[in-house]
Amino acid sequence: MQEVLHIPFKFKEKVETLAKELFYCVLETSDAQKIQLNNLKSSFFNISKGLQCGICSSKWEQFTIEIKTLKSKLQLDAEAAYNKDPAAKSIKEVYLAYPGFYAIAMYRISHILWQLDIPILPRMISEYAHGVTGTDIHPGAAIGDSFFIDHATGVVIGETAVIHNNVIIYQGVTLGGIKVEKSLINTKRHPTIKDNVTIYANATILGGDVEIGENSIIGANVWITKSIPENVLVMYKSDVIITDK
Repeated sequence: MQEVLHIPFKFKEKVETLAKELFYCVLETSDAQKIQLNNLKSSFFNISKGLQCGICSSKWEQFTIEIKTLKSKLQLDAEAAYNKDPAAKSIKEVYLAYPGFYAIAMYRISHILWQLDIPILPRMISEYAHGVTGTDIHPGAAIGDSFFIDHATGVVIGETAVIHNNVIIYQGVTLGGIKVEKSLINTKRHPTIKDNVTIYANATILGGDVEIGENSIIGANVWITKSIPENVLVMYKSDVIITDK
């Protein structure tokens, strides 16, 4: 058993504040973004030191370079929500009021940190987003452009999941592993979702070798542990019986 000498709980709130500020920073103009990143630098290194993340100056510089690329990616995500959800009345509404969009934004920020091999901090950011939105996206997942999560609540996307472009996911969807064993730590455990796939509410897709083919639709409440070809509709059939009382 690993011995835990000290757990710096006080940094949970600091990480949450940092995550919020980074979200606002991503959406700023380039000049304002540069100023805001400079203001966040000391807080970033203070948190890194407290969490013993070992962030060096070169990683901070790489992080700032990557952060500056996120605005265009988030615009594609926001446009996907606006174009695919008839309830969305404007792009502004998506930015301000869509929990799925906020969860994706937090994922994209934490994913940069994950790719830089920075420990703990990306997971803390993803768990902050999980608590706020009800959406659990592991920062290690690989997610393409124009991603839309509608309603958000109860969505789980595992560490080794791969999601291509123009994918829509509804509430309660799980992209998980078919086994939960520590020995699988370096194994692809979660499914791959190809371009233009729609996955409806409460569908469960499990397994690292499972692929959902392009342009396919996964209906609500299905349970999938085998690959699905492209251009198909997968449905769960149930009987709803209505009788007189």
